[in-house]
Amino acid sequence: MSWPLRILHILRAPVGGLFRHVRDLALEQAALGHEVGVLVDSTSSDGLTDTRLASLEEGLSLGLHKFPMPRSPGPSDLLAIRATRKLARELAVDVLHGHGAKGGLYARLGGRYSSWARKRPVRFYTPHGGSLHYFDLSLKGRTYIATEAALARISDGLIFESAYAESIYSQAVGPARAEKRVIPNGLSPEDFDIVVAERDAAEFLFVGELRELKGVDLFLRALVRLRSDRSPRAVIVGDGPEAARFQALARELGLASRVRFTGAMPAREAFQMGRTLVMPSRAESLPYIALEAAAAGLPLIASNVGGLPEIVEGSATRLVASDDVEALACAMAMTMDDFEGARARAVKLRSLIAQRFTIERMTHAVLDFYQEQITRNTAMTVPSRLAVTDDLYLNR
Repeated sequence: MSWPLRILHILRAPVGGLFRHVRDLALEQAALGHEVGVLVDSTSSDGLTDTRLASLEEGLSLGLHKFPMPRSPGPSDLLAIRATRKLARELAVDVLHGHGAKGGLYARLGGRYSSWARKRPVRFYTPHGGSLHYFDLSLKGRTYIATEAALARISDGLIFESAYAESIYSQAVGPARAEKRVIPNGLSPEDFDIVVAERDAAEFLFVGELRELKGVDLFLRALVRLRSDRSPRAVIVGDGPEAARFQALARELGLASRVRFTGAMPAREAFQMGRTLVMPSRAESLPYIALEAAAAGLPLIASNVGGLPEIVEGSATRLVASDDVEALACAMAMTMDDFEGARARAVKLRSLIAQRFTIERMTHAVLDFYQEQITRNTAMTVPSRLAVTDDLYLNR
């Protein structure tokens, strides 16, 4: 296979850490001389989506494409799959890389041009954190697992952003024909510029989607437990489905004068508004916001969930038991009592992040994986029964 590759990334919602990952990967691949496009949902957005997409589009030689991608499974997914197939054919892509549950569905089912075609794009899937939350014993969860097991059999490669994500996926789905790689998220050199807090910065900062999974309620309840004579303040940055609920909870707890909700804004702007980042998440995979804050030099208080232990491994930064308000409040109080010690731990963590989590390492590892599977796929001339079944399903 000659270079450059023609690559199409597919994701549903252009928000949060998943979008940050796709944007960084796509633009770095383009900078290395590959032709890259991105396909996103036309109906999902937050306050920063238009700005994010505009900055991404400038670097995409294969363009930024949009069409409706329903959040919940349904018949309209068939239209999206066929649209993906049509776009992939028109762009003559070598690689279809789906991110998140819907991106993975469209990339893998939309990547078959013809049952007996000698050339088709290789199909990759990166689950990301949100996809992993569907693996439970509910009817919806069992259906999702069964679907994912079937899709894994027509995948050329599975990429996980953390060893935790790979473990959760493998336990739920079981063995897969597809090759697997753990390739952590990466940061740019600019991410490692130290952020200087504003003179009137709050003691604590939360940055993320405002929903229960992220533990904003735990953060507020921990804040109210801290000594009243110190009156620590907090800034909560982000949008989400439960924003109104958390604002009401802050008022109910008597925190209205000490907590400010700003809405969504770029992470580095947000970092200036607080002295310590608090991540009280109930679940995560390998969150970008923790990497970004550590790279910017902010002390970190985070739950011991998902891939966060992989981020702080080898450092003196300690994680907090998840869903435990008292443990979170204790960690926040200790940080206030010894902020210089917290900053020293942040310096050590920043140094370790710079060694292990870079966009350069991430992108080259992904491209090498693409190339391995393209070479393997080129050598295979007889399509599998599953490939034929896939094509019949799409064209019935």
